[in-house]
Amino acid sequence: MTRTLARKLATIRDGAYRPQDFIIADAKDGDMAFGCAAPGAADDGRMRPMQVYRDDMVKVTQSGLVDIMLMSLSSAEALAGENVFDGSPVTPAVRLNDTTDIWHVRGGSYPKRMMRNFRTARLDRVKPVAPLGLYSVTFYNDLDRDHATLEAFAAFRNEASAAGVDYFLEVFNPQIPVSVESDFAFYNNDMIARCLAGVAGRERPVFLKAAYNGPAATEEIASYDPTNLIFGILGGGAGTTRDCLELVRQAEKYGARVALFGRKIYRAEDSVMMVRAMRRVIEEQLTSVEAVKAYHGDLQSAGITPFRALEDDLALTEVILRENV
Repeated sequence: MTRTLARKLATIRDGAYRPQDFIIADAKDGDMAFGCAAPGAADDGRMRPMQVYRDDMVKVTQSGLVDIMLMSLSSAEALAGENVFDGSPVTPAVRLNDTTDIWHVRGGSYPKRMMRNFRTARLDRVKPVAPLGLYSVTFYNDLDRDHATLEAFAAFRNEASAAGVDYFLEVFNPQIPVSVESDFAFYNNDMIARCLAGVAGRERPVFLKAAYNGPAATEEIASYDPTNLIFGILGGGAGTTRDCLELVRQAEKYGARVALFGRKIYRAEDSVMMVRAMRRVIEEQLTSVEAVKAYHGDLQSAGITPFRALEDDLALTEVILRENV
């Protein structure tokens, strides 16, 4: 990795982090989860073609505002064939596993059950088009399922090490109720630290991303071993513009150094303007309210009609964010 990502990771590991070193990844791997619905619906209700989704990947990459573009292998091959990443500061990355809890197909019910491990992408096919990938796990406090997950993770690490593919680790919150004897956020933190404690440096993830589980849990995992475990957050659903910008503000405040957002970027009125708004919150220290207003100003200047009135777009709809403003 010789692009902005490598420089920022090195700076963070050296303990010299500045807001300008915050890493933003655009998650455009939705076809691995939503299938034909990933590009979204057109005005007539029909799903748009995959090319619309890939055009947005190119647009965001060419802006230079993100550090990573995460894609399915098929999209990575398509963009590599167009030389999109040649000379770009953006690092292409590929989703390396697609466990059943991300199978959000229309009419399906897979996320309502404990996930099963599954991998579609072959590492020897990934290597020619991307130096980096994403591997995801989910823990349930279920011995058999968690044991199987960790066995699959160990097999993956062996293959990735042999193939020379770097990866970052994603740890989802379960989408079904999980019984634990303490706060789930701290159970999850312990599982993250535990599952990586025996992993040699050459096989460790370059960074971690997980759900934002509030200030205390975020601060705990972010400060646990920052040289070896750089913490980042995932975005979840689209929400309002304020939801997106307040999430990145709170997470960075409590120690996150990476944000990997998908729907919060793609389902905005304009992907590039949304990433620019995220940069303003982190680098210029704007409040989320100020940044939403600036974003609406950008839309107005570009002649783009916002999806919501400004007052509605300033609403915080995610409970965990409202509790910690």
